[in-house]
Amino acid sequence: QASQEELKAAYRRLCMLYHPDKHRDPELKTQAERLFNLVHQAYEVLSDPQTRAIYDIYGRRGLEMEGWEVVERKRTAAEIREEFERLQREREERRLQQRTNPKGTISVGIDATDLFDRYDEEYEDVPGSSFPQIEINKMHISQSIEAPLTSTDTAILSGNLSTQNGNGGGSINLALRRVTSAKGWGELEFGAGDLHGPLFGLKIFRNLTPRCFITTNCALQFSSRGVRPGLTTVLARNLDKNTMGYLQWRWGIQSAMNTSIVRDTKTSHFTVAMQLGIPHSFMMVSYQHKFQDEDQTRVKGSLKVGFFGTIVEYGAERKISRHSVLGATVSVGVPQGVSLKIKLNRASQTYFFPVHLTDQLLPSAVFYATVGPLVIYFAMHRLVIKPYLRAQKERELEKQRENTASDILQKKQEAEAAVRLMQESVRRIIEAEEARMGLIVVNAWYGKFVNDNSRKNEKVKVIDVTVPLQCLVKDSKLILTEASKAGLPGFYDPCVGEEKSLKVLYQFRGVLHQVMSADNEALRIPKQSHRIDADG
Repeated sequence: QASQEELKAAYRRLCMLYHPDKHRDPELKTQAERLFNLVHQAYEVLSDPQTRAIYDIYGRRGLEMEGWEVVERKRTAAEIREEFERLQREREERRLQQRTNPKGTISVGIDATDLFDRYDEEYEDVPGSSFPQIEINKMHISQSIEAPLTSTDTAILSGNLSTQNGNGGGSINLALRRVTSAKGWGELEFGAGDLHGPLFGLKIFRNLTPRCFITTNCALQFSSRGVRPGLTTVLARNLDKNTMGYLQWRWGIQSAMNTSIVRDTKTSHFTVAMQLGIPHSFMMVSYQHKFQDEDQTRVKGSLKVGFFGTIVEYGAERKISRHSVLGATVSVGVPQGVSLKIKLNRASQTYFFPVHLTDQLLPSAVFYATVGPLVIYFAMHRLVIKPYLRAQKERELEKQRENTASDILQKKQEAEAAVRLMQESVRRIIEAEEARMGLIVVNAWYGKFVNDNSRKNEKVKVIDVTVPLQCLVKDSKLILTEASKAGLPGFYDPCVGEEKSLKVLYQFRGVLHQVMSADNEALRIPKQSHRIDADG
């Protein structure tokens, strides 16, 4: 937000500091020339409204983008943003054929009813009968990929295989989707499988108003019994900023009418739904609470009552790595029994393991289904996941340090050169501040501080920035904006990829003050709250 006058004042100040003619020593003169040129390059970018707008929005990568030379110069920041996005779209379109969006699901059903519904007397004479029999009774695998054909056309190829108790089958589908306008798209689907005959479908999506849309799906399923038509229509509307209402009508083999309301906020997700249909009619309420922690923990519960019985489900999910989310849900129902459902989402792949524990409502099954996953998760998290993530973070930091080593070395040399060039200016600033009992920086450090006893084994990585910070003092004031302090004159990053802070011990009106500021936090001194009490 700096004005042109402020930019010019800062430019003149740095030019006076780094001007080569002010330094007679050959080494200092060479260092001053390099820093003077960097200041001049920065001023050239910031003094031009167009290049400044590009840099403010996109940084250096925006200035390096090809195509700006053909852009009309007299444009606003909004127009420049649109132009940048257009250039990005053109670049993406050139790589369109190389992009896919693979998605997959693997589901393995496990029958563990022998753990709880076992009659031991029936197996007394069977060898090995002392151990419960746990079986895999069903499996489902599905996969899909998207192949963009043009900027508006996409081909989607998908397939699935299923087996249950020794019987199974599969199918393959091809869909062609075209975005007709900003308000809608259409999709044609063709499919075939060994359990069902050919399938032809048409899906249409359309925004009716800015707050309302409709989706219609028509399908013709061919089989040995003839043609089975089907039609599904969904009408949705934004009821408010966080709430959606849905009306669904399905006609065909399983006809039904369904209405639901979904409210999704930053901290919760609530759904209430009711369906009238053949063969199932039900009412359902579910709630999910989202904890605002680093692991994105979520706790959920639901109640579903219908002609098929009653089901109560509760569970939780948590992020265990950058791309993985692990969840577990306990399902207790009549007459369904007790089941444990474990789900792992890894990027765009989903692994699902439903474990059927018992056909009856046994308290022991409910207890072990609830406590067992918690004990296993916390043990695995402490013994396996946490050490693995810590080692992975260390590897990433080490790789980042290696990739930026030469750049950091150059920044360090520039910072050290800047500090040497600042000495004379700092001496004059301190003399002026002492004369008026103003602001004098006694000590200043920048980098990684370790104050927590739990992290006492970690190494402190800080640099002395007393001189460059004193050089920024003007009229007994020091003002730093919301940006990384590693970019200030005389600073550099002493610990790439780690949290950094600035610690300042300063004197104002003869009284000592101290403050600790986060790397990207704005700082303004002096302040009364920074004062160190005499008895402290």
